[in-house]
Amino acid sequence: GNTQIMLPKVFIDGEAGTTGLQIAERLWARTDLELISIDPDKRKDNIERARLMDASDAVILCLPDDAARLGVSLVNSPNTVIIDASTAHRVASGWTYGFPEMDKGQRAAIQASRRISNPGCYPTGVIALLRPLVSKWLVPTSWPIVVSAVSGYTGGGKAMIAEFEDEASETYSEDNHRIYAMGQKHKHPPEMKKYSRLEHAPVFMPSVGRYAQGMIVEIGLPLWAIPGKPRRAQIHAALTSAYQGERFVSVASLADCDALKGVEPEACNGTNRID
Repeated sequence: GNTQIMLPKVFIDGEAGTTGLQIAERLWARTDLELISIDPDKRKDNIERARLMDASDAVILCLPDDAARLGVSLVNSPNTVIIDASTAHRVASGWTYGFPEMDKGQRAAIQASRRISNPGCYPTGVIALLRPLVSKWLVPTSWPIVVSAVSGYTGGGKAMIAEFEDEASETYSEDNHRIYAMGQKHKHPPEMKKYSRLEHAPVFMPSVGRYAQGMIVEIGLPLWAIPGKPRRAQIHAALTSAYQGERFVSVASLADCDALKGVEPEACNGTNRID
C-alpha cells in the first residue's frame, strides 16, 4: 500500500500580525512541511491554542513579549520546538539564541534545541560585527561601545507605520529621518551585551528613516585608543575568518571598502543576507 509521508507540522501563533503574515507567506509555498492555522474566531482561545501547539512539531510565536511568555506556558508536549520572535526569551536561560553564524558551534546548538529565541534586528548587526573582535581580544570586553544605527519604519510596529504612512493618524509625520529611544531604555542592548561578550551594555543610538525596511548598523572603533592598538587589517581578518564559508554573511574586501561611496540601507531587503 501507499506509505503516507508525515510532513512536519508548523503552527504560527500570531499569524495575523505583521511578522506572522510574513513568515506564513514564506512557508505556504513549501512542500516539505505542513502549516496549520487556528480558526480566526479561536485566536484568543487558550485551550485551542494549546491543542494546536501540542500537535505541532514546531511553533513560531509572533506575539508581544507577555503574550509570548503565556504562549510558552501553554505547551505541554516535550517534543514541540518553540521559536519565539519576541524579545521575551532572548537572554533567558534554557533558550538558544537563533543566530547560527555567530559562533562555530551555534548552528548545531540551534538544531539540538527545543527553545529558540529569534535575534533582534539591530543586535544581529551589532553581534555580527563585535563578537569576532571580542573573541580574538582585539576589542576588550570592557571597551565602551557606542552603536549608531538606522532602520526602516516597519520595525517599530503598527504605531510607527501609522506615523509614516497614515495621513489621518494624529502622530502622522512628514519627517524623512529622526532619532528615537533617547532614554537608553531600548529593548535590544541586553542581547547585544550578552552575545557580543561585553561587560557593559552599549550606548545605543537608533534612528528611523522614511523607508519601510532595511538597516545600517555602525560601530566606531578608535583603534589608536584601544589597548594593543589593533590595526585595520587585523579587524578585517578577524571578521573575514569568522564568516568564511557562510552563505548569508559576506565581508567586503578592504579594496572594495576603500572604493565604496556609501552604504544603502535597503540593499539586502527581501534576502537573508548581512553584508
